[in-house]
Amino acid sequence: MSTTRVSALLRAPRPAVYRALTDPATIARWRMPDGMTSAVETLADGGFRVTLTYEAADQRGKTTGRSDSYRARFSRLVPDELVVEVDEFETADPLLAGEMTTTITLRDAGGGTELLAVHEGVPDGVAPEDNEVGWRMALGRLAALVEA
Repeated sequence: MSTTRVSALLRAPRPAVYRALTDPATIARWRMPDGMTSAVETLADGGFRVTLTYEAADQRGKTTGRSDSYRARFSRLVPDELVVEVDEFETADPLLAGEMTTTITLRDAGGGTELLAVHEGVPDGVAPEDNEVGWRMALGRLAALVEA
């Protein structure tokens, strides 16, 4: 298992960034790497399920043919400051098994919000550099959304 860190400076106030990090409908609009689409389903237990689908037919998913699905839940929320989320892939592959914890901190910086995301417990089946690149792509979408 590995840990990755990604940061971004978003030209938006912390409350707007926090809402985008915690609202499942908004998460579906930004949290995916390039070349994928996202669907988010709210679950009865308060968590949510994210399904990322590759746009290219030749890409292979972690869960089914062309998709990666994971269940997520917020384990700690401090409005406008902190989001701690626990995710787990839906897969039979032992190299992708286990819970991942993402801790996102927000602070005022440069007339906007500095976001730091620390991803712990990234399964061995996910290369740390791929996780980092995917999150950087997603944070680019988040920036476009909250800065609009």
